[in-house]
This record gives sequence, C-alpha cells and structure tokens, in this order.
Amino acid sequence: MTAPLQISSEAHSAAQALLDYIDMSPSPWHAVATTKAMLDANGFKPLIENQPWQFRKNGKYYVVRDGSSLIAFIIGDKPIAETGFRIVGAHTDSPGLRLKPKAGFASQGHAQLGVEVYGGPILATFTDRDLSLAGRVMVRNNDGLHSHLIRFKTPMVRLPNLAIHMNREANDKGLVLNKQTGLPLIFGFASDSAEAHNLLTQALATQIEADAKDIAKDIVSWDLNVYDTQQGVLWGLNQEFIANSQLDNLASCHAAIEALLATNKPEGTTICALFDHEEVGSESATGASGSFMTDVMTRICASTNTSAEDRLRGIANSFFISADMAHAFHPNHAGSYEPCHHAMLNQGPVIKTNANQRYSTNAETAARFIQLCEQANVPYQQYAHRTDLGCGSTIGPILAAQLGMASVDVGNPMWAMHSIRESAGVLDHAYMIAVLKQHFCV
Repeated sequence: MTAPLQISSEAHSAAQALLDYIDMSPSPWHAVATTKAMLDANGFKPLIENQPWQFRKNGKYYVVRDGSSLIAFIIGDKPIAETGFRIVGAHTDSPGLRLKPKAGFASQGHAQLGVEVYGGPILATFTDRDLSLAGRVMVRNNDGLHSHLIRFKTPMVRLPNLAIHMNREANDKGLVLNKQTGLPLIFGFASDSAEAHNLLTQALATQIEADAKDIAKDIVSWDLNVYDTQQGVLWGLNQEFIANSQLDNLASCHAAIEALLATNKPEGTTICALFDHEEVGSESATGASGSFMTDVMTRICASTNTSAEDRLRGIANSFFISADMAHAFHPNHAGSYEPCHHAMLNQGPVIKTNANQRYSTNAETAARFIQLCEQANVPYQQYAHRTDLGCGSTIGPILAAQLGMASVDVGNPMWAMHSIRESAGVLDHAYMIAVLKQHFCV
C-alpha cells in the first residue's frame, strides 16, 4: 500500500504564494505589475530604457518593456568574462481570448463582445465559466496618452453552452466552437451595436476613474484579456495539487522571481527574463525573438566596462534555463505519452528533450541541470514527446540561438495545459524554486 504523500507546510506556503501571484495577474500587464511590486519591496531599482543606466557591484535592477515583459538582474561580484551570466527565462502570456478593437456589437437584442483566439487554448473550457476582462486601456487627455491597468473583479461576460438537446454529439465527438461565430461573449442587452459599444466603454471608464461619463469618450484603444474570476485552490485528499488559470506559464515566472529574490551577492551576474508573446511565436518587440534580452545584456556589459572580447568569453561561460511547464502523465490517457518518459506530478522538475530542437536541451546541458538538482537535493524527471505527435516549443531554442549560449528546457509537470483551469503538484513548485536558487548561486 502506497503511503500518503507528505506535503510540508513550506511547500504549501510556496504553492499558496503562487496561487496568490496568479490571482493578482489576470493579464500579462498585471503579471508584470505584480512582479514589479515584489521587486520594489526587495530593493530592486527600476530602470527606464530611454535613460542612462549606471550600476554598482551587487546592485539589483529591473526594466520593463511595453508593460508586459520584464527583465530583472543582479550585478555579480566577479567580472562577466570569468563567470558569465546565469539566466532563467519564462513567459507572462497564456493562451485565451482577447477583445477585438471594436468589440461591442448587438445580436437580437443581446450585447456581445467579439474576441480573437490568442495562442492555442482549449476553447471548450471557456464555456459556462465566470469570466471577466482585464488588461490595459489607453486614454487620451491634455497631457497625451496614458496607459491604465483595468480589471473587472466580478464576472462580467459569459460563453454559455448550447443545450445537449440541440447538440446531441457534444459528448461523443467533443464540443466544437467556430472561432468566428461560436465565441462572442454575452455581457448584457443592447438595441444596436452603437449601444453595445457605449456600454463597454462606459464600463471600462468606471474602472479608470469615478467620472466615467467624461472619460469614456477619451478611451482610444485597449489590450484586454478574458479571464476566469475563480481563484486558485489547493486540492486533493492531502491538498497535494493546485488548480488555477495560467499555470502555464506564470508558475515558472513566480518560481524564477522567488529564486532571484533569494539570491544575495552572487559571483556571477544573474538575470530573470519574463517575456510576452511566447504563445504566439515570440516575434515581437516584447517577445523572446525581439531585442530585449540582447539590449539589456549589451547595456550591462557597457556599464560594467566589459569589452566585446570579454562579453563573448562571458557568453561561453553562461548557462540559460528556459522554464516552461511540462506535460504530466494522465492516467486516463496513457496512450498519449512516450514510454519510459512519464512525468509525474510531485516528483520534481522535468528536463524536456526533443531531437528536432523544439527544446534547447542537449546531453551536456541536461547533465548540468541534473547536477543543480542534486546540489539542491531536488528530484528530477526527463520527458520526450511521442514521436507521432507534434511537439510544442518554448523560448529556449530562440534565445539559445540568438545568444549563442548553452541552454536547457525544463518545467514542472501539469495537467490540462492550455485549459482555462490547469492543475499541477504542490511539491513541484517548491522544488523548482530550490533548483533555480541553486542555479543563480553557482
């Protein structure tokens, strides 16, 4: 008989901190704002890209690009040429639904919102949920354009299912939603599309300031997520599991930031990079394919008097961990997994390998991560995707190629990746924080 899994109070505390982090971060812009608050509280100094940068040894800094990507770092004790960089990368975005620029419209007296599919969500999981809106709104006033974070904390929109009496094959063939006609969200009643648009802008204005009537006309544009208002929970007989939205990949963001905050006076320069747009290919100014990482590293080298030659030496001494969630073995779907590569919840971080470089791992970098796990007293697992199934990718190969740096792809195992409600293991989050701490301190 298998003994019950023992979950320490420390592991539960780390998992609850993750749930709180996600609950405060219903969009990439909120995720960065939540992360900034953590960094500010721990003595990190904000930098602005269009201003000069100056550093001191062991100085702690961060910079934000366009509100949805953030890079935080600590200047190491020793020269970059000797120690290189210790980097962890993750992403702030998650698959889901985004509002269109002119979202509000009317249909048979109902006020609805047009949405686009962002990335590859499991669309059926968005039905019959208590949904709302969060993101940023651009407002014009006498001083110019200003960005406002907004979040409707109570359910505002919904995607009701069609009754089984009208969709008899839903349980046999699965729920199929047409991306154009099946996803518009209901949020009220309106006689025409102009009224529906005004209802939306008035609601947005109430989130910005009290005088909604005056400010509604000055709303210029928005980036708005649809998010699930249900908060994250611990679940299971011994509360050994966690459930929330956006575990992919805010769990990795949180683990990386917690590890960085626990790092004090490292020998090598440590970097935590959180990028937007991974779920749609990373091809943007705020994505991993953009210049953000190389720009920051170039300015670190310039401000620390690191020559071009020494920068290249430092790159050769560097190690990059791409942290993104991994597929956990699901006992109801055993045939979907590669034999001998079952990643199990609560059994440690997963090293992800793909011969076609969908992941950046190779034998040498896998061995280096295994060493880190051993040093941190953390178990580890190895994962390969079934050969006859398409394999997803991460920021790992992108940045490894861009920087010319040794890289490994890892992540904690999870169920229901890209669902609006994902699950993972309590122990694994504490394990990941511990091994990332070890990485930053080496």
